Amino acid sequence: MTDDQGQPGTGTGRLVPLATWALLLLGLWLWGRAVTGVPGGTATGGTWASGAVDPALLPRAAAPLGDALPQRVDIPRLGVQAPVVARGLDAEGAVDPPPFDQPGVVGWYGAGTRPGARGAALLVGHVDTRTRPGVFYKLSTLTPGATVRVVRSDGKVARFTVDDVRVMPRTGFDAHQAYGPRRPGRAELRLITCGGAFDRTTGSYTANVVVDAYLTGTSH
Repeated sequence: MTDDQGQPGTGTGRLVPLATWALLLLGLWLWGRAVTGVPGGTATGGTWASGAVDPALLPRAAAPLGDALPQRVDIPRLGVQAPVVARGLDAEGAVDPPPFDQPGVVGWYGAGTRPGARGAALLVGHVDTRTRPGVFYKLSTLTPGATVRVVRSDGKVARFTVDDVRVMPRTGFDAHQAYGPRRPGRAELRLITCGGAFDRTTGSYTANVVVDAYLTGTSH
């Protein structure tokens, strides 16, 4: 996430700052425990980056795991092997990604669901920095069926399968549909970065790329 001069963007260039983040803060605890479900399908105002896929062609969901901290995320198709650090919200209410001098690090919303546990865990990363691509530079090229692995502090590796990839405009952005669980009872993962076009007037991107994935297996 950079401005048009190749400098890190302002707060408006970060992952979508939203008035509805107040709803996220109040409701994420409930969402993470599947009290409030979000039905499958595209979110309002969203466009498919990689297209939908017949659910029958994807693996069955695995039973959620217990709580454990995420340590590393691997995305074999993108060649990503990145450490994970806990992050909170910035002053504007957006999930705060890692500092710009750590473009290869992924941030996890530490007040929310832990990857592999029941609910939707949020992982955020930069699409670019002032000098080079960020860890999620190629995130929008993922397609349904791709594998995402999260190494956890309990020694388990949670394996997730991507079921859709969306580019969601900032205008009318719905945090509930983007970040809430899509199917109650599953362990889900959201990988999020900036997307769309770069707006030189605001110094920010016009959309977010949101990758949805769900737990399909575990290894040690």
